[in-house]
Amino acid sequence: MTDVPERPLRTPRAAGLAGVLFALLFAAAMVLIRLGIPEGVDAVALRGPTDSARRGAVRAALALVPFAGIFFLWFTGVVRDHFGDAEDKFLATVLLGSGLVFVAAMFGAAAAADAVLAVAHRPGAQDGPAAWDFGRHFAYTLMTGYAMRMAAVFACSLSVLAHRLGVLPRWLTLLGLLTALVLLFAASNVPWAELVFPAWALVLSTHILLSGNHRPSPGTATAG
Repeated sequence: MTDVPERPLRTPRAAGLAGVLFALLFAAAMVLIRLGIPEGVDAVALRGPTDSARRGAVRAALALVPFAGIFFLWFTGVVRDHFGDAEDKFLATVLLGSGLVFVAAMFGAAAAADAVLAVAHRPGAQDGPAAWDFGRHFAYTLMTGYAMRMAAVFACSLSVLAHRLGVLPRWLTLLGLLTALVLLFAASNVPWAELVFPAWALVLSTHILLSGNHRPSPGTATAG
């Protein structure tokens, strides 16, 4: 039987494309959520002509979130496949776990935002403002307080793992660690700080797309 020549893997380009799509969709969803459910604005203040526009922004964001989550899971999977058998099992487990929890928290925050639309400002409802405030705070806490912390762990573990395998340049691993620090300590206090994560994912994905196919073999990890 004639041996079939092994075809080169295309994982890096697939990872880059999935990462770019995730970054764009997630950033768009976060901007729409910020505009549609602003912090520091109560339910009564949102009554009037602008209310329908804000609801439309939130609905558009909710339509984007599931696709952002799908592309993020694909991005996580193909990046791990790109690392190959040489990946550190401890860091790889932390990377995978943090990515899964991030997606779960992101979906939970989207569900909370959807609940705000469903129960706030209902005609004849007496608890509209209270329901609005609860849903808004719950959505923001879940996204900025929990999802962003998991995103920080994801960025940190990926950067450290990629550095040990030598698959990313030093400046990009430092950028990943800086992103993790911002998400850990600023995301819940500084408005719009969560956009650092899709910005980092976009830079990383662009680098993967442009760097070509490079997959480390077992034993290439550096000591650390």
